[in-house]
Amino acid sequence: MSFFLGFFSKGSRLSPTLARAAVADGMVAGAIIAGLACAPALARAQAGTPIRIDASMPTTEPGPALYDGGTATSPLGSVLGVNSRYLALNGKPWLPVVGEFHFSRYPREQWEEEILKMKAAGVNIIASYVIWIHHEEIKGQFDWSGQRDLRAFAELCAKHQMLLVARIGPWDHGEVRNGGLPDWVLKQGPIRENDPIYLASVRSWYGQIGTQLQGLLWKDGGPVIGIQIENEYSKRGPAAGEEHILELKKIAIDSGLDAPLYLVTGWDDAAVPPRAVIPVYGGYPAAPWDGSIGKLPPPEIYAFRFQSRVAANVNTAGEQGARGAQSAAQDSLPYLTAEIGGGIEDTYHRRPVIAADDIAAIFPVMLGAGVNLYGTYMFQGGENPDGKLSTLQESQATGYPNDLPIKSYDFQAPLGEFGQERESLRKLKVFQYFLNDFGADLAPMTVHAPDSLLCDPANLSVPRAAVRSKGDSGFIFFNNHVRGASMPEWPAAQFLVRLPGHTLAVPRHPVDLPSGAYFIWPFNLRAGGATLRYSTAQLFTRLSDGGVTTLYFEAIPGIPAEFTFDAASVRSLHATSGDTQRDGGAIYISDIKPGIDSQIEVVAKSGESIRFVVLSAEEAKEAWKVRIAGADHLLVTGNDFYADPDTQPERIWLGSTGSPHFDFSVTPPVAGDLKGSLPLERVTMGADVDHFTAEAPLREVALSVREIQAPGSAPPIQFGPPLAWRPKGVAEAPAEGDLPQAGKWALTVPTNSMNGLGELFLKINYDGDVARFSNGGRLLTDNFYNGEPWTIGLKRFLNPQGANTFELNILPLRNDAPVYFEFAQPPQFAANGQIDTLDSIKLVPQYQLEINAQRECEHETAKTKAADAPGRCAE
Repeated sequence: MSFFLGFFSKGSRLSPTLARAAVADGMVAGAIIAGLACAPALARAQAGTPIRIDASMPTTEPGPALYDGGTATSPLGSVLGVNSRYLALNGKPWLPVVGEFHFSRYPREQWEEEILKMKAAGVNIIASYVIWIHHEEIKGQFDWSGQRDLRAFAELCAKHQMLLVARIGPWDHGEVRNGGLPDWVLKQGPIRENDPIYLASVRSWYGQIGTQLQGLLWKDGGPVIGIQIENEYSKRGPAAGEEHILELKKIAIDSGLDAPLYLVTGWDDAAVPPRAVIPVYGGYPAAPWDGSIGKLPPPEIYAFRFQSRVAANVNTAGEQGARGAQSAAQDSLPYLTAEIGGGIEDTYHRRPVIAADDIAAIFPVMLGAGVNLYGTYMFQGGENPDGKLSTLQESQATGYPNDLPIKSYDFQAPLGEFGQERESLRKLKVFQYFLNDFGADLAPMTVHAPDSLLCDPANLSVPRAAVRSKGDSGFIFFNNHVRGASMPEWPAAQFLVRLPGHTLAVPRHPVDLPSGAYFIWPFNLRAGGATLRYSTAQLFTRLSDGGVTTLYFEAIPGIPAEFTFDAASVRSLHATSGDTQRDGGAIYISDIKPGIDSQIEVVAKSGESIRFVVLSAEEAKEAWKVRIAGADHLLVTGNDFYADPDTQPERIWLGSTGSPHFDFSVTPPVAGDLKGSLPLERVTMGADVDHFTAEAPLREVALSVREIQAPGSAPPIQFGPPLAWRPKGVAEAPAEGDLPQAGKWALTVPTNSMNGLGELFLKINYDGDVARFSNGGRLLTDNFYNGEPWTIGLKRFLNPQGANTFELNILPLRNDAPVYFEFAQPPQFAANGQIDTLDSIKLVPQYQLEINAQRECEHETAKTKAADAPGRCAE
């Protein structure tokens, strides 16, 4: 068998049509794409790279949305509105961040910690499927207990001021058995149409959801702002199509599900009845459903969608044109997303490995194309619950296209199946903080494509850029990362943005844009009375302290950080690094050295003080917003992080996996001492930053490993049936149950192994095909081998009262397996034509540090209820 290093397209490639495009608020709401031609593929990069973008046309104001939603006003008077370009909250533009978290795929006792992790990373809204088969697997026997308790999950969202979108089906997909429909529903007759028997069952199902969410809707002062109806729905014909979506919406309303937003997915030739619902869109970095076991074209998701919101058909392969909710929606509804890939779930026949940059690089592309609701699927991984009658994963055996792991739904998400904080979480956070602080500025801005328009995502020889602007201020969006592709460096590049009355050159002198770079740069940013003409650093977040506003930026690796100010707006300026020059009404600061202490102090002509700080890429990735003593700070750490700003604002939790050492910095510095569950040492105390360390007692947990059975000879792999859109069948995964040819090991974890730890991970390095982890004959989780270590969090599985023995099964991988891999190095097969090695297995403790961010004098003040001003310590 051949093994490939490759990449994927999320469905079909963008058709190279519509080269000359629409007027404002046309193909993409708010887009201005006039007089543009598709750029040809170039044999090689040119000597210089001018990137010209015309943003000189007047910005049009958004019109009314072609949409009739539910109750938009909360009991406290907050109003959630929609116009043709963006969402609005209390009359102001609102660009929120959505993260997908399936509550029924995660242990209930760990929901709260994961919600807090999402909130800490800048997520504002949680979206979750409410999966019918998880709750009514047996007709009439509803289960809303334990991790299936929708009401408890919604209440936790409310507790932590996280909004909620309930995706109620009836059909969800989500790589679930039957797309979420219980088996008994399929046996009744027609599904996903206005069949009386089917609709009667749907009424019962929606009615149950309505009861679960009673009192928790936006109109009640609760967190539920949206209801998604159906999913990937394109069925047409009598009693189907738009008629069916309208009937489902009516049933939802009759069931008490009155919400401001009624949503449907907009791809796969979606049925979208005008005025009734808003379509949401998406795209993924890989296509594990594709039938090929070879390398696929570059994914479309890394190219700006100037021409279509549905440039990639999200779940269907083999079509050359992507269809979906197009012209009507794009003229009169904002560009909202629900499924931008936060990773991907491997199928048995295709097993991509997704890197952090593969996920984060999508962010500037989608925002630059006009997205005004950024939804990541999945943000939180999970695992399928145990079924009462069957396993609950999608499989070819049930007539679906792919075989998925029986239990694991890790999705390579920013937060893993066991709560692991991955690098992608930190890289997404940089953009999500940007939206939290500057989304209201971005949302009204219109989209402008470059003069040289990329029409074919496979063309890697054209720079990928966009501008969004309003008047003369806005943002430059650039992406030079495509998953699996070697992107060129763009030498001597310069953005030439035509604005009303003049052309802005960014930067002043051309710079090389390296392969792999992606960013959002501001121009003509008004900050406290001063005007930043541009920066060549990513705008990150904003803090206010003592009347001084601090804007934090992220330096882009390989690109010198340069800031240029309008001299007429500045009274005084001092930079702690770099070269400062005045020329032609501008103040240029070039060659800035990134770091927490790298600052530009500006006093505007208005007298306001503004501080600009250029963090390194690593510092920005590791920086988290915290509130200490009533003031905002950044806590910078390589440790895992979450906080509880709403119910325990003084508490911060850090986790260190594999090392007992904790290390963090706080900027601006805090007055007084911080307290911790471990002794904290203040290593340095400076004018701009405090540095702390802590050390936990070393824990070495012994793991007993005993081979039970040596691996046998793996049987030949069978193929599933062909499909209309995939004419050749793909490899089938081994069936549920015992794997007689697998190698088997007994693993024993001693009593009290979790004492004092946040988690205990089992890290397995193996070579094989499929691995399964069980206890007492019950499958706990499983893994399709993709060359990466397999990590299992044991906290949810351990019995605290005694020793725990688990069983690990590894099925050998055959060298003729019709499976697509992305190995850095091909595995070394044995003479018998298979590989079946357990290379290493160990327990990795995750240590915890809880920080009390309330200073000691405040603690005393709180206890005595003194009349002193809160948050003030005696000098």
